[in-house]
Order: sequence, then structure tokens, then C-alpha cells
Amino acid sequence: MRKAVIIIFCFVLFSCDARKDIPDVSGIKVHLTVKRFENDLFGMDTLHLTESIHKIIREYPLFSADFFTNILGLNDSVMISNSGQEAAVKAFIRDYHFLKDSANRVFTGIDKQITEVTEGLKFVKYYFPTYKLPDTLITFIGPIDANFETSFGTQGDIITPEGLGIGLQLHMGKDFSLYKSDQGMERYPDYLSKTFTPDYIPVNCMKNIIDDLYPDNSVGKPLVEQMVEKGKRYYLLDKFLPRTPEYMKIAYTEKQIKDAYTNEAVIWDFFLNNELLNNAEQNSIKNYIGESPKTQELGEDSPGNLGSFSGWQIVKKYMSKFPATSLSKLMSMDPRQIYSEAKYRPRS
Repeated sequence: MRKAVIIIFCFVLFSCDARKDIPDVSGIKVHLTVKRFENDLFGMDTLHLTESIHKIIREYPLFSADFFTNILGLNDSVMISNSGQEAAVKAFIRDYHFLKDSANRVFTGIDKQITEVTEGLKFVKYYFPTYKLPDTLITFIGPIDANFETSFGTQGDIITPEGLGIGLQLHMGKDFSLYKSDQGMERYPDYLSKTFTPDYIPVNCMKNIIDDLYPDNSVGKPLVEQMVEKGKRYYLLDKFLPRTPEYMKIAYTEKQIKDAYTNEAVIWDFFLNNELLNNAEQNSIKNYIGESPKTQELGEDSPGNLGSFSGWQIVKKYMSKFPATSLSKLMSMDPRQIYSEAKYRPRS
């Protein structure tokens, strides 16, 4: 029988996020071109829309196809004058012009985010020198329901053949009025929208690159294997963004990450005592892996995704014992081997 454990999560003042052994990547050259797709889209001449769309397609030969078909949900007839698809583009521009105006105020400049993305790409190149880095970053505005599922969770940013795509509609600030509307709250509860700020652009970009490097194939496996596989990905994210706080990487608040470390042993005992590690029932596993407002059995103030948090700590423990393991080797290793050899036993 599953045991209910109520944890009182308390605030403690200490740093969980040690910063050491960061390699020097200053000599690695990365060139990132920034293109503002939303400016071109909302600046189109709607009286001559077909010609304007053709111009955008010439400027964004690969991304425009992704945008019109996968984000707006249109088809090739968007190229044809007076088509229903053309009318849908006009309607989108009309209905979302308010969001474009808001984005102009929020994103007067994105130099800080570009600098952090560029730095992250340098670390990617350092650890994976043969990986073909994206060389373009494209900002865009999509519908409010334009979100994408990554192995880490929900975000508005994508990786495409043309480059990194930044969906500004999900970076307007956690208190943006649209997120707080009935429609917005139904789709994006607070535990999701708290990450909808400009500061999460670099984090989301690196998450997309990790998915591009190593597609997640852990779904359907027992909990412990999914935990370790998620832990590998967060460990990689640490390496790509070594100066970014851990709470941002796992989409916690600062208090939640500190409380998770304070209660690390209690969390692990919960998985052990309830014999959950070898559980392969996916409806049960989703309570501990992935986005959720809390972990029900651990109390109202506990964060969700604690299985991934514990998996992250297992991988850290393994790498502290076997520091010569390369990241490519780590990512290819059997999660059971990592779990067994890590001998992860947090102390209260």
C-alpha cells in the first residue's frame, strides 16, 4: 500500500547551486544572427497579402513553412490570392495586434537573452564539437495556444531547420493579462505561466538543443529509468548553462528548489518505501515525472516533477564518482547502470 507522507517544506538560506569547474569557452566563436519574424509578419501590406507572404517566404524559406502550417495550422493555399487561408492570416494579424504591441514594450531589446543563448551555444560546441549549431535566432508571435511539448515540458520556443524559434507569446511576463484571463488560466495555470518571462528564453533554447541531440525515448519505462534519463538531461542543461540558477532549469521557484534539497532524503525515502522505482504504470509515473503543481502525497507545498529532481541528483552522484565520464558517454549509458553505480543515498 502506498504510504502518504506529508512534508512541511520550509525555507532555508543556503545555495544548492555550486559553480565550479566551468570550462573557459571564450575562445570558441559562435555567430548568431537575430531575425524578427513578428515585425515582418505584422508589417505586411494586407491589401497585397499574397505578395507580402511571398516576400516573407523568400526571407524565411524554412521557418515560414513551419509558421504557417504548424503554428497557424494553415495549408499551401495560403499562397493563393483570395483564398480562405489568406483570410485566416489577415484575421490572425488583426486579432493579435494587441499582443504585438505588448511585445514591442516588453522586448525593447533582447541583448541579454542573445548573449546568454550565445554563451550556451559555446558550451554546446565545447562538449559536442561535431554538432551543427543553429546560426539563426528567429523571434515570432503565434496564437496563445501555440505551445510545444519538449522532454522537459511545455514551452513556446522551438528548434527548426532554419534556427532557434522564440515564441514571444509565451514570454510576456508571468502576470501578463492574457495568461490571467479565463482562457489563459485554463490552458496555462500559474505553475506553467510562472516561467513565461524573457529570462527563460536561453533555458528553453538549450532544452530544445538537448532534445535535438538526444531525443527522449524513456516514455513507457519503469520510474527509476525515467528518473535517471530525465536526470541526464538536466545534468546536460547544467553544463550548457552553468551560471543559470537550478530552479529555472527545472521550472521551480527559488523556495521550491531549496525546500527540495532540504527534504532530499525524505523524498527519496518516499520512492523507496512505496516501492515505486520499478513501477511501470504510466498513470502513476506521471505523478512524479513532468509538469504538475505539486506532488500530492508529499503535501500541498511540495513541487511537482520530484522524480526528475531525484534523477538529477542520482546523475550528479554518479558523475562525482566517475568524473572522467564524457557527456556523450553519460547520455548513452543504461540508466540502470547509472543508478546502481551511483549508490545514491541522501542523508537527512
